[in-house]
Amino acid sequence: MTAIDDRMTGIFENLEVPEGVKAELIRGEIVMMAGADMVHNLIIRAIQHQSPYARWNALTTQDVAFPRDASEPQPDLVVFERGAAEESGRLLPALAVTLVVEVVSKTSVLRDYRTKRELYAEGQIPAYLIVDPIKGVCVLLTEPSRAAASGLPDYAVERTAKFGEAIPLDLLGITLDTSEFQTYA
Repeated sequence: MTAIDDRMTGIFENLEVPEGVKAELIRGEIVMMAGADMVHNLIIRAIQHQSPYARWNALTTQDVAFPRDASEPQPDLVVFERGAAEESGRLLPALAVTLVVEVVSKTSVLRDYRTKRELYAEGQIPAYLIVDPIKGVCVLLTEPSRAAASGLPDYAVERTAKFGEAIPLDLLGITLDTSEFQTYA
């Protein structure tokens, strides 16, 4: 990290965010977003309820640490195995995470489909699920690696399913039911 990255991390850690606003540190940039749509929240709740509680923690407001990248995103949902990391503190190490979920909003399309895709792949997070209520699809990305053509971090496997189709989440040992997922009005 550079001195600027360290400074931005310090500013971010001391930032007072108004209630109803979400803030993330993404590659040295502080990104603030308004509260989520009800559709977004219901999708996250549906995924949380399908995550096997006995083995997995599925958290909605957990910051994830990417120390080499000056990033501390707060995915819409982060799933990690019980005992994979200390269960205290503000930051969860990216290497402890099994699945991140982002629900796309009108203002987060580029961040969710490109910036965070690269960030999560670089952090070696085994699975990234993009749920898109704009298009009515889910994109499951697995096997983080480097793209052959660009050399940038990416996922080697991409599976797209329409809302209503089941999605196998083999890493969690479940098949995700998306029949309750709705699109934005």
